[in-house]
Order: sequence, then C-alpha cells, then structure tokens
Amino acid sequence: MSELKAGQRLKSGVCDAEVMVIKAGGGEALTCGGVPMTAGGNDGGAETDAVQMEGCQIGKRYVNDDGSLEVLCVKPGQGSLAADGNALAIKGSKTLPSAD
Repeated sequence: MSELKAGQRLKSGVCDAEVMVIKAGGGEALTCGGVPMTAGGNDGGAETDAVQMEGCQIGKRYVNDDGSLEVLCVKPGQGSLAADGNALAIKGSKTLPSAD
C-alpha cells in the first residue's frame, strides 16, 4: 500500500466502512477487520479477523497510540480500525474553557 496522505479516502474490503485520513505521520498500514483498506475497497478474497470485527462509528475520529495517525469515519461498518496491527482508539473531545 502507498503512503497515507491527509485528505485521502479509504474503503474497507470486508464491510461498508469508509474513512478519511486527517493526519498521517508515517508508513502505517491501515486495516479494517484485519484486511488492508484501499481507495477502491477491493478485498481480493481476504478473510476477516473475527477479533477485529467490533465496528467503527460514523463521525468519530480514531487515533493511534502516539497520535501520529488520525482518521475520521465517514461511513460506519462492522470492522474495527487498526494501524500496523494496533487497534485505533476513539479520540476524546477537548473540554472548552468556562466562560464565567
């Protein structure tokens, strides 16, 4: 797979999930359900990993452990997102300062 770039849209080959890359740090291999995500979403007959079928939620941002990769889920699916074999976590929201 080619290097990820900000603004790139990727589709899962095993479910309906689609993501947009917000921030790409390195040469991470982005997967959904254990199968690499591509621009066309073709799975090539690959088998899913049952452990990685927990789903992804529309409108949520997912990040890796060090924050170098961030993707936005634009279409939900049954597969879980991972980069280089490590599951991506939902990015928490920032608290706004109070206006007293």
